[in-house]
Amino acid sequence: MNIVCLDMEGVVTPEIWIAFSEATGIPELRRTTRDEPDYAKLMNFRLKILKEHGLGLKEIQKVIATIDPLPGAKEFLDALREETQVIILSDTFEQFAKPLIKKLGYPTLFCNTLEVAENGEITGYKMRVEKSKLTSVKALQSIGFETIAAGDSFNDLDMILASKAGFLFRSTEAIKAAHPELPAFEDYDEFLAAIKKAL
Repeated sequence: MNIVCLDMEGVVTPEIWIAFSEATGIPELRRTTRDEPDYAKLMNFRLKILKEHGLGLKEIQKVIATIDPLPGAKEFLDALREETQVIILSDTFEQFAKPLIKKLGYPTLFCNTLEVAENGEITGYKMRVEKSKLTSVKALQSIGFETIAAGDSFNDLDMILASKAGFLFRSTEAIKAAHPELPAFEDYDEFLAAIKKAL
């Protein structure tokens, strides 16, 4: 049996932190896992910037409420889910993802959670497990699934490389150049066709 594991931000939704950066005018918050391979370093940097500017969960959720999935993403997911099981494996957080998952028709999402103080300040975050995407893919393989994985960032590479088939979708030139063995797509129709062929 096959199961497809997809990254969320950059693959089916816009990057939440980039949208928040644009809404607040804080350019440092544009930094994502496309730029920084070390997720803990990236999140600690983000939390420091939020604290400096007095911004918390409420302000981020207000921006997220205005974000729609990427054009064609829901149709892509619906078509893919007609063919096979799909899990979105994301390093985002439950408190961020809920409105976007609703707009995508509630696909299965495995993600993390934020630690939030009563005043709304984001004080920390809790990862489900270490290397959550790779760990999830290996767990699925251990119960009899063959995985097909796709993403756009450094933190997706482990799950992509550990799967029977892996793809890059709308990734950076640097990541594509570092992994020429991975088919890279920009268009949902071609991406869907490639996944179907790998099933």
